[in-house]
Amino acid sequence: MAQYTPMIQQYLKIKAEYQDAFLFFRLGDFYEMFFEDALKASQVLEITLTSRDGGAQDKIPMCGVPYHAATGYIEQLIDKGYKVAICEQTEDPKQAKGVVRREVIQLITPGTVMDEKGLNDKENNYIASIHRDQTGKYAIAYTDLSTGEGKALLLENSLERLSNEIASIGAKEIVVDPNFDQDEITFIQTRCHVVISFEDQVAEIEDFYELVKQLHHQPLKTVAYRLLHYLKRSQKRSLHHLQPFTEFELNQYMKIDYFSKRNLEISESIRGKNNKGTLLWLLDETVTAMGGRLLRQWIDRPLINENKIIQRLDMVETLLDHYFEREDLRDKLTGVYDLERLSGRVAFGNANARDFIQLKKSLIQIPAIKQLTEQLNHHWANELANQLDSCEELVTLLENAIVDQPPLSIKEGGLIKDGFHQELDQYRDASRNGKQWIAQLEKEEREKTGIKSLKVGFNRVFGYYIEVTRANIHLLQDSRYERKQTLANSERYITPELKEKEALILQAEEKSVDLEYELFLKIRETVQSYIKRIQQTAKIISMLDVFQCFATISEKRHYTRPTFNTNRRIALEEGRHPVVEKVMDSNSYVPNDCYMNDQNEILLITGPNMSGKSTYMRQIALIALMAQMGCFVPAKSVELPIFDQIFTRIGAADDLISGQSTFMVEMLEAKNALMNATNDSLILFDEIGRGTSTYDGMALAQAIIEYIHENIGAKTLFSTHYHELTVLEEKLAKLSNVHVSAIEQQGKLVFLHKVKKGAADKSYGIHVAELAELPASLIKRANEVLAELEKSARDTRLETAVTIDEENDKVQEQLTLFDNPEKNNIRKSDQKVLEKIRGIDILEVNPMQAMNLLYEIKKQLK
Repeated sequence: MAQYTPMIQQYLKIKAEYQDAFLFFRLGDFYEMFFEDALKASQVLEITLTSRDGGAQDKIPMCGVPYHAATGYIEQLIDKGYKVAICEQTEDPKQAKGVVRREVIQLITPGTVMDEKGLNDKENNYIASIHRDQTGKYAIAYTDLSTGEGKALLLENSLERLSNEIASIGAKEIVVDPNFDQDEITFIQTRCHVVISFEDQVAEIEDFYELVKQLHHQPLKTVAYRLLHYLKRSQKRSLHHLQPFTEFELNQYMKIDYFSKRNLEISESIRGKNNKGTLLWLLDETVTAMGGRLLRQWIDRPLINENKIIQRLDMVETLLDHYFEREDLRDKLTGVYDLERLSGRVAFGNANARDFIQLKKSLIQIPAIKQLTEQLNHHWANELANQLDSCEELVTLLENAIVDQPPLSIKEGGLIKDGFHQELDQYRDASRNGKQWIAQLEKEEREKTGIKSLKVGFNRVFGYYIEVTRANIHLLQDSRYERKQTLANSERYITPELKEKEALILQAEEKSVDLEYELFLKIRETVQSYIKRIQQTAKIISMLDVFQCFATISEKRHYTRPTFNTNRRIALEEGRHPVVEKVMDSNSYVPNDCYMNDQNEILLITGPNMSGKSTYMRQIALIALMAQMGCFVPAKSVELPIFDQIFTRIGAADDLISGQSTFMVEMLEAKNALMNATNDSLILFDEIGRGTSTYDGMALAQAIIEYIHENIGAKTLFSTHYHELTVLEEKLAKLSNVHVSAIEQQGKLVFLHKVKKGAADKSYGIHVAELAELPASLIKRANEVLAELEKSARDTRLETAVTIDEENDKVQEQLTLFDNPEKNNIRKSDQKVLEKIRGIDILEVNPMQAMNLLYEIKKQLK
């Protein structure tokens, strides 16, 4: 350290405490970065890399960004997953004895962004903390710092489920103990793409008691305290807006793992990270940011409590029946700004006067929204209306205090209305009268001197001055004029009268600006005292917004109210895939039925590619999900059981990050369903087994179907190209064949997209290739090869029939190997294999175990 200048020493000491962050070190009007930070930031931000003397022999790398433009650069770094520590001057340079005192005033991370430009309006920005207790269970606590809402839950000892939950909530940052298992951290980072931060403090302190009092399990309290300590240490400001953590159990909601959500394209498209073409994209008719975030939460966690589902459906139906009230409600909601994030900025101390105008305008809408909600004549609507708080006293304060169009800055005046504060009015009067006096002075001096171009001006360096061009200087004969500044084409002067008035005007202006800032801070403190009331109102507003959204989309797209049963019956008449229907012309969409009961648990779906098998499967899952959210669904009529989980295996893709092949990914997703599904679950398996050889794939597909049939009993939709599997309808009592129909017309394939009973008679693969416009010569050759293969298969079957009698005797002799091993000279090792095979209970073995047993047997035989 001794080789560096005092300022660089100061930088290095502060940087040592924030090694995992870019340190924005305030120097005058710039934030500077040095050493490795400068090298890396210059590349990431594409800014000029320079250097400076720092006392050492070699110059120090340096780059910087202007103070007033820093927000944009910080957003870029945060968006790329970095952290930024803001180091400000905390001492007046004029009063500093040596190096100006500096310290970090805030650590900005992906999970603690508060600036509205860096946030998605309709998406939560969660930061989470995880903790593993002595029993191996995981505890998770997470909060959205911008809105203040917080939740906590316990998970069983499963790293897979932990990472799935982190991915599902979309956490941007995870806070862990410094001693947390490094392998698990690496797994979570790889799977969930999150930033990892460390915090060792978990002490229970009084400041946080109200926030954790609803948590009843000690691991949840521990993980919540860790998160709160991290936020307090890193943000260094009030967390008054944080709401108490609510504890919830996953078994209160339908479980859908992250990969199933992607397969079904619920809130994220398979083709990219945006939500276009997803269920969320379709359903989002919300008009407030708060409603948009709540809608996403409801989509992520559908209910399994029938009473709560019906309560939501009742509200949607009520709004459907009250068209005019709904339209008026929607209109009033458009005037409500993001009350949750406004509250967060107020508590955080970075709300400006424009935020207060938005808050006032929002609260002004509440009485009308309350009245419209009461007019729905529904008991729950009345309960919600009673919880709406218009905070009339606060509205009055903001109306009287803040000008209608305030400036962005809160330190340069122009915020407070005339008449709000007597002393401020006096300063303003002095300043305004002084400026009138200046204007009068200019007029008088022009008359006295005869110089028509003479003018009185002002700048921050020299104050007020009288400016005369060089061509007119000879006309100045008045000794009162004292030269103040010389310019290329003019001279600037001051007079005793102007100097005296200048002091009065500037003093009044300076005091006015300072007083306005003080008054604004007091108003902000007053607003802080309303935060809890505003947050409660925000919750009700967001619920009303989602309900009107469901009603609006249901009316617009002709959705039907679902009903539920306890006898495991699916009765879906003319069901439609909601997203596909919207994307294509709804008049050309072909609806389909689905009927299943306790005697029909599995549908084996066959049919050509592009015929609509995947769409049919997905629409069943999406209709079930929408119903359990409390929304009407795309169908003529719907009766459903309540599903506890949805599992999918749709599509095929390598997991390049973890080095797993398409087939391994397929098997792992199948395993997840087979190990965790219950008879109340819904399973969608699309073309499972196609990632390996034909016979392996067919064998596995059949084994999986049989396992589900005999051991799980979940409602299952299983599509396949293995037509040989259709014989399972005769063997498995609760399996039925259905197919998506297609016909040939003049040698061309026409998809009917209609699901019918029975199995498809052929796959039409070459026809699909023809539709894809592969070269005509290639299609012709494929048909020739197909004919040869089919002829070869017929000849093989004929030869087999002719020789089967001859082979029977040999078969019988071979079968005696099992009866008399000594007579046939079987090796002892082979005998052990035979005994092992005899000991296997097929009904108790899942597909993965079967593969492992087969591998072991083959190894022993070798």
